[in-house]
Amino acid sequence: MATLRRQRPRTPLSGRTVLITGAARGIGAELARRAATRGARVALVGLEPEQLARVAAELGPEHLWAEADVTDADALAAAVQQTVDTFGGLDIVVANAGIAPLTTVMTSSAHALARTIEVNLIGAMLTTHAALPEIAKGRGHVLLISSAAAFTVLPGMSAYCAAKAGVERFGDALRLEVAHRGVTVGSAHPTWIDTDLVRDTEAALPTFAATRKQLPGPLGACTSVEACADALVENLETRGRRVFVPGSVGVVSALRQLVTGVVAEKVAMRVSAERVPQLERDIRALNGQEFGKNSVNARAKVDPAA
Repeated sequence: MATLRRQRPRTPLSGRTVLITGAARGIGAELARRAATRGARVALVGLEPEQLARVAAELGPEHLWAEADVTDADALAAAVQQTVDTFGGLDIVVANAGIAPLTTVMTSSAHALARTIEVNLIGAMLTTHAALPEIAKGRGHVLLISSAAAFTVLPGMSAYCAAKAGVERFGDALRLEVAHRGVTVGSAHPTWIDTDLVRDTEAALPTFAATRKQLPGPLGACTSVEACADALVENLETRGRRVFVPGSVGVVSALRQLVTGVVAEKVAMRVSAERVPQLERDIRALNGQEFGKNSVNARAKVDPAA
């Protein structure tokens, strides 16, 4: 007898308001398109006003955009208030904004390390903090964009892995804090998505690109931004606690103790002993460039004298 897979209850997006950070391009912009197609009213938040305006215009006049740095609590509060004033409330928030440095810890400036944590982890926390009072009013949903890097590691990704692991744990604790309010919390864990962030990194660091392509199974695969957005928009309606992109990454998550355990680490150490010097030569060839050319958030709030 066939076993029927239990379907999650679905909360349609039609008529609901969704705020997405990092919405000017990549996953954020594509998710905005998917949500709008399902009838949501979308608030796009980010640091590229011309690009945000372009995406919002593409979606239609019933959507809005707001310029805000996700590490600026006041700017986020203003974006949330603009959304509430325009649409009458806020049902879902997606903390998507993120950056990735082109450095190892030894080759990095202090600013690049700190900024990666600020945008990816603190930015997700501040986005949630700003939106949560409104989300709670309607028993809404929080989706935090973490990464497969929350439970896998590669040299050159130390700060990024730390931030994304933090996002996952933040979401797990937050879920417990808001369950009695009827608020649901999910974390998304994509691997390599065909976005500017990934393309910029691999163009700048050939050794990194070669290492990625040699990773086994889903850990080395690159997924289209459209497929990623399809998985994420489903979560906005089903409100599950995890989204894996591709879905097979869920197996890696379940086996994370093997992936990052002693045996796996010994194998990785042998490979890294050869690859890290090559990677750091790639980094030195960038002459001080520490983020991809499209990482606008990486350049925000930089002291010119630093």
